[in-house]
Amino acid sequence: MDEQKIARINELYRKSKAEGLNEAEKKEQKLLRAEYLEAIRGNLRSQLNQIDIKEKDGTIVNLGEKFGNKKGH
Repeated sequence: MDEQKIARINELYRKSKAEGLNEAEKKEQKLLRAEYLEAIRGNLRSQLNQIDIKEKDGTIVNLGEKFGNKKGH
């Protein structure tokens, strides 16, 4: 998510607290927040897929491969 969208989310938040939002702004805020959360989830998922875990038997298992989420391998 780019900096302009994040700035817009913050701008809408401040306006909602100061004076309230009209219906179009509420809809925009909802869409931007959903996009932001999806970006956060995607980043976290990507990070988790890069983690290697040492199992009790000593083998090293990649979480992405273990749970079938590894892309590009």
